[in-house]
Amino acid sequence: MKILGIDIGTTGICGVVADTSSGEMIKNITRKNTSFISSENDFERIQDADSIFDIVFGIIDELFDEEISAIGFSGQMHGILYTNENGKALSPLYIWQDQRGAKEYKDGRTYAEYLGCFPGYGLASDLYNEANGLIPDDAKYLCTIADWIVMRLCELDAPLIHITNAASLGAFDVVNNKFKINNLRLPEVSSEFKVAGEYRGVPVSVALGDNQASFIGSVRSADYALLNVGTGSQISFLIDDYSEIDGVELRPFDGKRFLCAGCSLCGGRAFAMFEKFCREIATLSGADIDSFYPALDSLLENKLSSEIKADCRFCGTRKDPSVKGGYFGITENNFNVSEFAFSTLEGIADELYGFYKASGAEKKAVVCSGNGIRKNPVLCRIVENMFKTEIKLPCYEEEAAFGAALSASVAVGEFSSIDEACSIIKYRGE
Repeated sequence: MKILGIDIGTTGICGVVADTSSGEMIKNITRKNTSFISSENDFERIQDADSIFDIVFGIIDELFDEEISAIGFSGQMHGILYTNENGKALSPLYIWQDQRGAKEYKDGRTYAEYLGCFPGYGLASDLYNEANGLIPDDAKYLCTIADWIVMRLCELDAPLIHITNAASLGAFDVVNNKFKINNLRLPEVSSEFKVAGEYRGVPVSVALGDNQASFIGSVRSADYALLNVGTGSQISFLIDDYSEIDGVELRPFDGKRFLCAGCSLCGGRAFAMFEKFCREIATLSGADIDSFYPALDSLLENKLSSEIKADCRFCGTRKDPSVKGGYFGITENNFNVSEFAFSTLEGIADELYGFYKASGAEKKAVVCSGNGIRKNPVLCRIVENMFKTEIKLPCYEEEAAFGAALSASVAVGEFSSIDEACSIIKYRGE
């Protein structure tokens, strides 16, 4: 069976065609998400929903053929837009980076704190919009961008939101899979991988949050953890029962299990910051260098440890934005580029390992995804040593889109469960 999967990211939009009989990715297309809208408000991060739809529709049109049996979607989580009763977008997409929820609301608390969530989460943005008269008069629903794309593509009158996206809006009871607040703009919630509608006679499944979709598209077994390093970074793994874990967010997965997500706000950006620092020094010396990464790769190729310890929480944490990072254990003898570079990579891994260790989880392997680690063999080696387990790299880079395709295959009955669908995933070297 050929399944089309689409992932709607913040900066890029990807489409793949997956062959569920072989586990192979037949085709893939990635387009830049050029929908950002400039704003006079420094807290505001918004995108044009109609522009995103046009990019998505173009990808579908290019990949679609008569052999496609289903279409699945995943998308950037937390953000919202408003629609009328006919599915027309009435507002921009307020994305996950939007900080209106961090503004003070009342009783000394921010909008996000009032709802018990984080700035950028959709219901915190919605509460701010409501308090400041920014919700369109004829707004009927609010939903994520992926929910709206499915709604519009299938010409539905109302969005259907999967629990993976619903929880990302905030104020959501992940045990009972329902919102904790009454808001007439909230759409129907589904805990199942189910068909939401049709496009050109082909079933379209309910959209997933990109964290869960990436996990589905890259983790073959529930006994594996997923470590993703990009601009930010996170470690994700499944548990069967709800449990409070310090610094770890429990997110819905399949209506039965929970996906633990330990998120680093800085992540791969920490090494990018260090590379920029090295490049600035080179520029001051008169050198014209486009990238310092090749030099760092060569310098670290055979390095196994560092006496310096790096705390890479340079962007704070979700729990405490005021936290600062730093470098420790510096001496006259280790004050050099290789020590700082290696310790930075080790610091990136250590923050994620801290989330994992706090959970008490013991997984058989760690699957690594994201360019921040996929293209960095030194970081791969650090993770393998730190977690004391095997690491695996998926054969493809479009994990969320592939996961969206796998969820659609479950929705149409190709597989009886999401675990069975994930069993077709292949890793490099196998």
